[in-house]
Amino acid sequence: MNPGAACPRLPTGAPRRPGGPAAPLGAARAFSLVELLVVLASIGVLVSLLAPSLAGARRGAHAAVCLSNLRQLALGWTLYAADHADRAMPLAYWSAEDVGPGGEQLFWWGSHGSSVRPVDHARGFLSPYLAAGLHERSVYECPAQPWGTYRPQGPSKQITSTYGYNGYYLSPARTPGWGAAIGHRPWRRLHEIARPVELAVFADALLPGGRGALPSNTALLDPPMLFEAPGRWRENPSPTSAFRHGGGARRRACAVAAADAHAAAHPAEPGWLTHPEQGIGSIGGRNDPTYVPDWEDW
Repeated sequence: MNPGAACPRLPTGAPRRPGGPAAPLGAARAFSLVELLVVLASIGVLVSLLAPSLAGARRGAHAAVCLSNLRQLALGWTLYAADHADRAMPLAYWSAEDVGPGGEQLFWWGSHGSSVRPVDHARGFLSPYLAAGLHERSVYECPAQPWGTYRPQGPSKQITSTYGYNGYYLSPARTPGWGAAIGHRPWRRLHEIARPVELAVFADALLPGGRGALPSNTALLDPPMLFEAPGRWRENPSPTSAFRHGGGARRRACAVAAADAHAAAHPAEPGWLTHPEQGIGSIGGRNDPTYVPDWEDW
């Protein structure tokens, strides 16, 4: 090269594509179809990896809220007893002796209502002790069993509760469906409960539905064995404890509030579910200690 010759100038502007005009300055390069498909596939893989974790987090949140609800119900139950000479809350009043001729049935969560009259929560036995009403996502509804996932009982077909109360042991004569058979048993006072940490007061509850039908909500927490005569019990084909927490690789669990006002989840063991497709059964196959601790003395 001639040392005196001028250095060649570098080209300015965008490079030319072979056989085509120069690309405009500042033009963005577009994704190719292959690159776009790779990105979408990567997003799909990430979503599939995260979905189980998100579902597990949602189930865990539902269980935590449910346990909080049950603790509040148990606290209200304790306050009721403090105002009523230590006597446990009744499950329901339905006879003329209690509600008068033609009177409306009253449950622990409110009045029964009718086809033209709504449920009146203010008349429920727990109402004075809990600052909550009967509505979706209230303290009376388990978030794992929201409105629309069960058939509502009662003529008003409104929200009442998805929890059951252990009236079978605590208020036998005031437990609809069973009062005539077990009404001779004593109405319990809280100081008489020998093992309050083990006795269920409230729990997740459902009545099983027929084939292909939704389960129904229920106010009762029925035991696995039913009283027939002194010293004689029969198996209950439809206990009402609902194991609706967990799922998937995790065992299903029933949330329970005990008589000492603590709440805990009880994972189902083999043989506990009488209706496994709907997650309904009982905690253990015996009445003690969860449902009727002194059943062998009846």
